[in-house]
Amino acid sequence: MITCYLRYEIDPHKTREFEHYARLWIPLVERFGGRHHGYFLPHEGANDIALALFSFDSLADYETYRSRAADDADGQAALAHAHRTGCIRRYERSFMRPVFDGPEEQESFVV
Repeated sequence: MITCYLRYEIDPHKTREFEHYARLWIPLVERFGGRHHGYFLPHEGANDIALALFSFDSLADYETYRSRAADDADGQAALAHAHRTGCIRRYERSFMRPVFDGPEEQESFVV
């Protein structure tokens, strides 16, 4: 499993527009086989940073989602909203390997 970590720099005067964008993408990720863990909007601290996390079973599944979302009318509308409103200044995308459960058995390591 991989988790996509998105860090957005948003226009702090367009947080409402960004939230609308976020709400458009959550069901798209779910529709195309992912598990969305939410968007996280500014509250305290920096007022221009937002985050999103969502997971797919594999990087190949993520790439399939990207392709399908690009061809989907709702995906295109979400991107057009961000472009039209200018709510996103820039973003960074990283992939991580999540740990969702408790301890696993490991070999003893001698230090």
